[in-house]
Amino acid sequence: MTGASSGLGKEIAIHFSKKGWSVIATMICIKAAEVFEGIPNIKCYELNVTCSESIEKAKNAILNDYNSIDVIVNNAGVGYRSFVELSEDAKIDAIVDVNWLGVVKVCRAFIPHFRQQMNGQFINITSIAGLVNLPLGSFYHPTKQAVESFSECMAYELLNFNISVSTVQFGNAPSNFQKNISKCEKSSIESYNEMMKSIDGIMNRKTCDNHDLSKSILDKLYKIAANPSKGFKKHAIGFDANLMKNLRRFLGYRLFDRLIRRYVLSQ
Repeated sequence: MTGASSGLGKEIAIHFSKKGWSVIATMICIKAAEVFEGIPNIKCYELNVTCSESIEKAKNAILNDYNSIDVIVNNAGVGYRSFVELSEDAKIDAIVDVNWLGVVKVCRAFIPHFRQQMNGQFINITSIAGLVNLPLGSFYHPTKQAVESFSECMAYELLNFNISVSTVQFGNAPSNFQKNISKCEKSSIESYNEMMKSIDGIMNRKTCDNHDLSKSILDKLYKIAANPSKGFKKHAIGFDANLMKNLRRFLGYRLFDRLIRRYVLSQ
């Protein structure tokens, strides 16, 4: 699993460990492995999802220690909340490299192993952002929707090798993700400042309200991993993700747009 050193990734690793699974926890800095000290069944490796050389090095080390791998969970991700006008090249590049291309590169590296053993499963974690478009999501949302499209396309290629692909979407789980999101600086454009304040408030409230979401995510991920589906499947977890998915599907773009303008941008 990628991005395992903190937040939800850490919780996923520990949850699978408690279920008796051998967990391969990867992280950008191996010093962070100390968070798993004393926890059985977890072995840590350094892996930077933005670097093909790092992925290949980690893969070789992992396959030297394990005869086979059953599931890969692409969990690593970062956030960037900015207005298009105020966005920065370096932060745009970073979120694309981690959230989308990181998934692509990890999948690409491990497909040969899955193909040779004629078995395997990719679980790619996206977000509500992979289902709908919301204010100030101009950079985060496209990366998550790219993972959704990529995963579905890739699944067709892997059907003949008994390799399944799943995507998982959920809302703001109680973690430090919102606190760690990169944001543009406050500007002289007052409407921008007001919108940022409104969206920040909504996201923080949802994170606090969703105190039971982490357990639902952990239980669902374990169920997906233990019972791989054929081909490709999407999994929406929690009230927020299912509500947004159904509203967007049944209301259509125009009514959904009106709903967001009224109940989100008017906050």
